[in-house]
Amino acid sequence: MFTGIIETLGEITAIKHDHTNIHFTISSAISHELKIDQSVAHNGVCLTVVSLDDKTHTVTAIDETLNKTNLGHLKVGSEVNLERCMQMNARLDGHIVQGHVDQTAVCVKREALDGSWEYRFKYDAAAGNVTVEKGSACVNGISLTVVNSEIDEFSVFIIPYTFEHTNLQDVQVGDTVNLEFDIIGKYVARLMGGRE
Repeated sequence: MFTGIIETLGEITAIKHDHTNIHFTISSAISHELKIDQSVAHNGVCLTVVSLDDKTHTVTAIDETLNKTNLGHLKVGSEVNLERCMQMNARLDGHIVQGHVDQTAVCVKREALDGSWEYRFKYDAAAGNVTVEKGSACVNGISLTVVNSEIDEFSVFIIPYTFEHTNLQDVQVGDTVNLEFDIIGKYVARLMGGRE
């Protein structure tokens, strides 16, 4: 479990293809504190640390993960949002995040406002996911408040701290982001829709 509060940015230093898997090596301020088998969210995707050295850690994304997230678009030099799993005795500052990306979305608007930024994301509503006005959504692993919620689009407003300390600063119109919808909203939508 995660909170959607990004700890730090990591930089992809190596990418190794292994059959349909990709091994990503990341350099970050927390890499030296990690342990083998530890779960870490990378752009909101829960991945297991498989190897370490002094300044980097490596994780593996399988084909299923690559097909459902934006990780396959990463290149050497790309920045990723990193968050270690939450501690049960700590404050839950964001919202409950599983690290299981529901689907991707495309940025359709990025506008610098006077002291903040507006981003708008469009996703395929056929998957049955929904957003709720003033509810939560996780974009590239970042817990954000939804505004202007529609059937297949929503906006978020970003404060300077979030802009400066996450990879949203790199997201432009046309870029793909990872979405994890609010867990409570997913269960309510499923109950209301009668799906099993």
